[in-house]
Amino acid sequence: MMSRQFQIFLQRSKTTTHLLQLHSLILKTAIDHNPLLISQFIFSISSVSIELARLVFDRLPIRASVFVWNTIIRAYTKSSVPIEAVKLFSQMQRVGLKPDNFRYPFVVKACGSSFMVGEAEALHSMIVKRGFDSDRYVGNTLLRMYGDLNAVGHARWVFDEMTVRDVVSWSSMIAGYVACNCPADALMLFRHMMLAGEKPNSVTLVSLLSACTRLLNIGTAILEMYSKCGHIEKALQVFNSMTEKNLLSWTVMISGLADHGHGEHAISLFTQMEQTGLQPDSTSFSGILSACSHLGLVDEGQNFFNQMVRIYNIKPRMEHYGCMVDMFARAGMIEEAYEIIKNMPMGPNSVILRSFIGACRSHGRVLDFDETLRRLLLEIEPGIGANYVLASGVSSLSGCWNEAADLRVSMKVKGLRKVPGWSRVEVSSSYTEEIVQEAVS
Repeated sequence: MMSRQFQIFLQRSKTTTHLLQLHSLILKTAIDHNPLLISQFIFSISSVSIELARLVFDRLPIRASVFVWNTIIRAYTKSSVPIEAVKLFSQMQRVGLKPDNFRYPFVVKACGSSFMVGEAEALHSMIVKRGFDSDRYVGNTLLRMYGDLNAVGHARWVFDEMTVRDVVSWSSMIAGYVACNCPADALMLFRHMMLAGEKPNSVTLVSLLSACTRLLNIGTAILEMYSKCGHIEKALQVFNSMTEKNLLSWTVMISGLADHGHGEHAISLFTQMEQTGLQPDSTSFSGILSACSHLGLVDEGQNFFNQMVRIYNIKPRMEHYGCMVDMFARAGMIEEAYEIIKNMPMGPNSVILRSFIGACRSHGRVLDFDETLRRLLLEIEPGIGANYVLASGVSSLSGCWNEAADLRVSMKVKGLRKVPGWSRVEVSSSYTEEIVQEAVS
């Protein structure tokens, strides 16, 4: 009888005041000991007041069901504090509840909304380890998450690994390319989408319109094509022949020069761009910081980073911090690189960790090495053999032979191998490949 009355009251309670009154009734009648009724109550109040729902959740006298955990996590994902969904997910694991394919998408979305890069990569590794990466809905959510994090490379890896793709998969990847200022890649992927027989929807068309707007100047499209193919001389010819250059044209040329070993030319071009009155954006600074890193121009790199933050008020992103860590690490300035990692507003990704750990090994600075970074790398990417080789090498140099041996054994047990490095050199219109294998021992 009481349960029927409770359900009637619950259906009529639409405001926080009514729900608080109903909560008082719950406490007086011990309904909070009824798993079904309390689950219904939390589900109803989560859409009205997440604060009240969390209060009830935290004070439950019984073990919360998986449904209740899902309800609170989902509500936080849609709230102004999605980071709480990630925290609650971690708490759920600590109490021994295993996540399913219905819960992962909410937490993945929360990581993207909160710009939690380290947590996002760790969550992705967990999804792959537990076999949920084959779930199309989970895969689509991962695509959108990496798009939100401006990690288009990670997004493309997820896309390529998907065994089944739908219009959401294609649209999310295209939107990710547009968001990361890669309009040419977005249009190319759309062409593949048409060849695959997938019909676009309104979301796809909106992204394509944005991509076409960014590539309105056909000269920029050709410039980007030559730059990405490594034909820098041809790219420069196109760039110099352009009568009107916008910020995108300059940025594509600067990034192309920086990516293909022409750092000094990239810096010179960046200065010329500023002299024309154009204000560099986040992508422009990524290119110039990369150039400084590869040339070992530490002072210039620091000046450009400070200029980006203080003069142009651009908030540094993961790739900017990555360039700074790589720049200091290459120069043997291990302490400075470590300070960047410690003071980043987000957790370091695997690229930054490999750069720093590799520098510690190369420069013989392993005695004061932070072991938490090595463990973090293996947590973020537990399925990459090169990470175990790197971690094992650092452990060996620091005299931790047992730990190094354990890492090698763990690598073999998991069936992991380090992919050999290779290079391709053009000689007399033909290509010669050289493969370099790094020993694990």
